[in-house]
Amino acid sequence: MKEGKLDFDDLRRIILNNKSVRRDEIVVRNDVGEDCSIIDFGNYEGIFSTDPITGANENVGKLAVHINCNDIASSGGEPIGILVTILAPVNSTLQEINKVMNEIDEEAAKINVEIIGGHTEVTSAVNKMVISVTVIGKNLKGKSVKTAGAKLGDDIIVTKTLALEGTYILINDYEEKLKKILSAEEIELGKSLINKLSVLEEGKIGGEFGVNSMHDITEGGLLGGLFEVAMASNTGFKISKDRIPILDVTRKICEEFQIDPLRLISSGSMLITSENGEELVKQLKDKGIEASIIGKICDRDGILIDNGNEIKVEPPKRDELFNIRVEK
Repeated sequence: MKEGKLDFDDLRRIILNNKSVRRDEIVVRNDVGEDCSIIDFGNYEGIFSTDPITGANENVGKLAVHINCNDIASSGGEPIGILVTILAPVNSTLQEINKVMNEIDEEAAKINVEIIGGHTEVTSAVNKMVISVTVIGKNLKGKSVKTAGAKLGDDIIVTKTLALEGTYILINDYEEKLKKILSAEEIELGKSLINKLSVLEEGKIGGEFGVNSMHDITEGGLLGGLFEVAMASNTGFKISKDRIPILDVTRKICEEFQIDPLRLISSGSMLITSENGEELVKQLKDKGIEASIIGKICDRDGILIDNGNEIKVEPPKRDELFNIRVEK
């Protein structure tokens, strides 16, 4: 099999074929596109999510904290605690494991999240360090936002710029190669993007605003995220390529590697659908968060408008990060 997330249809079949128990307390169950599961705990809802870091080599501790806590943000909730599993290859050192845990502790402290448990082991089952984090969050009962909540006619909004995480990873992993096309300033800009990967603030704003749907854009990039929202909500989407915010440094990197920035891992950007996108964008910008309306939720299909042409978008098979095959 190829690296990356499973094909959407394959994943959905696996999920649907393995649901033997359905408890009344479960408000939101696992499904394609849903960032979190939500459990009714009386006056509060517990929000749960888990993800590994597999595509990056640098600052994996920082990435592990933010990509998981971002899932809680996509539900409009507050992350409280994380459980960390570290699988280290046999050639690891204690110093390397301690460095990763220090990164996790530092980033968690910045957003007031406690490390509450986990597991660490050295194993020949992996050839590089794998970090998996489970995050626990909370929200008031009935206030959580689902991926599956998008409605016909909703504005589609994205925050910041696309492919922030992908740009950061590629600059760190292929810096020497990219020095041929990027200036020193552009390389430093790309490395600094790790400080823009949290979407907790936009998640809070979106939850308070009353948006219909939120989704953290991760593997598969913008188009992957849109397909997940549309599949979960039984809708389609129509977006305009010229409205999609992408940094010049990201465009240059994607051209060099011949990959599509719209299909590149994009933690740091929140995908939101709302009946009143203009007002939401204004509120986000008032809080210092850039946001753009890029299209509308429609009844079926995924359409990308490029230079006036309507192109039907095929579901992404895997993230572009896994399509790069060059010597570092």
